Amino acid sequence: MRKIILNALIILIVIFVTGCTSNADTVDTPLYSGKSLFIGVVREVPKIREEHVHFTSISFDELADYTKLSSQYDAVVITKEHLKEADDNKFVKVYTNADVPFFFIGATKSFMPFVLEDVSYEHSSLTNFNSDMYVTCYLQTGETYKTWGYGLYNGKVNEPNIKDVYSRMFTTIESIENGTYE
Repeated sequence: MRKIILNALIILIVIFVTGCTSNADTVDTPLYSGKSLFIGVVREVPKIREEHVHFTSISFDELADYTKLSSQYDAVVITKEHLKEADDNKFVKVYTNADVPFFFIGATKSFMPFVLEDVSYEHSSLTNFNSDMYVTCYLQTGETYKTWGYGLYNGKVNEPNIKDVYSRMFTTIESIENGTYE
């Protein structure tokens, strides 16, 4: 009898511990429920939860023609695999004049290498104001600029946490368009 109770207790402890640790890496967050958004993304379209957010894959050549970006897209996303190419000096004018927010996925070295000439992302010693950031956003309108940072839940890189970051990014994009961002 004692052995049965001990075995049952061990099974309950294992279930409890397993249940607690598996939830520690993800968070259940609300979907973005605002207006439809149209976002340009340099190369690979990300997997997201929202059906009313539309990504269009764009090239760096299309990005260079920044005068059309604000009329075609609510924002532009540059994925981690293309950050090195995105920090080319020829794009500084794009990021500082396009009047759309730019989201740099996986940029651990701040937004500065993208908006300052002759600052290389690869060789920069600049870091994000918070090293836990997974995404850095930059928006310049006229002479003023605003930045945002988005971290992953518990710093864990996994699909649910990445999708959560995108949902928060979409909320920021809508707030920019409504003029309600802080």
